[in-house]
Amino acid sequence: MTAPRVPDAQLRHGRLSLALSFFVQGAVFALLVTRIPAIQERYRISDALLPAFLAAVPVLAGVGSVVTEQLVKRVPAGRVLRCVQPVVCLALVGVGSVGTTAQVAVALAVFGLSVGALDASMNMLGVSLQRAYGRSIMLGFHAAFSLGGIVGASLAWAGAHWKLSLALLYGPVVAVLLPLALVVGRWFVDRERTAPGAAGAGTGGAVAVPLAMRLLLPLCLVMAITYIGDSTVSNWSAKYLHDVLGSSEQLATVPYNVYMVTTLLGRVVGDLGVRRFGAVAVVRCGTVVAAGGFAVVAAASGPWAGMAGFTLLGLGLCVIVPQTFAAAGRVAFEKHGPEASDAAVARLNIFNYVGFLIGSPLVGALGDAWSYRGAMLVPMALVLVTLVYARSFGAPEARYGDGHERPRTADVG
Repeated sequence: MTAPRVPDAQLRHGRLSLALSFFVQGAVFALLVTRIPAIQERYRISDALLPAFLAAVPVLAGVGSVVTEQLVKRVPAGRVLRCVQPVVCLALVGVGSVGTTAQVAVALAVFGLSVGALDASMNMLGVSLQRAYGRSIMLGFHAAFSLGGIVGASLAWAGAHWKLSLALLYGPVVAVLLPLALVVGRWFVDRERTAPGAAGAGTGGAVAVPLAMRLLLPLCLVMAITYIGDSTVSNWSAKYLHDVLGSSEQLATVPYNVYMVTTLLGRVVGDLGVRRFGAVAVVRCGTVVAAGGFAVVAAASGPWAGMAGFTLLGLGLCVIVPQTFAAAGRVAFEKHGPEASDAAVARLNIFNYVGFLIGSPLVGALGDAWSYRGAMLVPMALVLVTLVYARSFGAPEARYGDGHERPRTADVG
């Protein structure tokens, strides 16, 4: 028995509220990662200890994602998201306001655990809503995250420019974002939890999930590879432009901002591409563009050529992650129902953090031992592996797990 059809107005409200939730998370995350040097200085964290602090956040986020997989068997993903997003916001305030190194370690630990649960539950809801719409909308949610990241990074730049303390920067921003998160959480749509006896309900979905995960291993690899590429840009673009291509310090800060903007633009139009050409074609195109971006960066003769390469990277990588979540949820749903879909998204989300943990140390080690130009060719080669698994993204976008077409109505937005 499938879940009853949710009214189109409710779907529209659910879509908008989830997009705003993605926006809030993008802003909060950017406010944290772009102010790492200020956090290190405020709490006198040594250079030797800083990597441990930074690595602990994605590790604990992975734990939070695993916990969420178990939690959503008992409560809807929307309720989890409503609870953890305020915690993430408050943890950010804690990072900027506490007084000792031990206390900031606790605040970062809370941030990591809750952000893992938040990422998992947000993408569970996104996959479920896309299934309800019967067409690609997942890239739009991630576009909202990118927009939030741009806003958060801009606020962080303003805070640094005006020499605001972390508490003075984070406090007013969270005072705006926290009520927004609480309000939009009222309209999240957990459509597949509304029907007793829905596919995958009860213990059946939980037992069948390992079978689905065997099929999801290629997608897990693609997720890790994509975040290796993403972390390469976020951690090494400034150093590469300055040290290898000889740019000024001011110009060296531009590539990541350009990367974020092109990521946003690519995701804004990406859903249209999926609807027109299909997910497989869009992922293949994104993969080739991203690999070309790394090649341009590695071969660049000067800063502006390097900037062009990072621009291509944003346009290419931006489409892969949302489509990986969508494909994972679809495969698990078709095999075992909504519980399996949620579990697949939660487990796939772990490889987000795996890629983040691998990417930066990998490029740094290769750059020191070999050359940074050569190091850029490694994520390029890894990204091309996605072409091997591109077929894993293929499915009729307008089908339910039972194979029936959903009417494409204009009033769903």
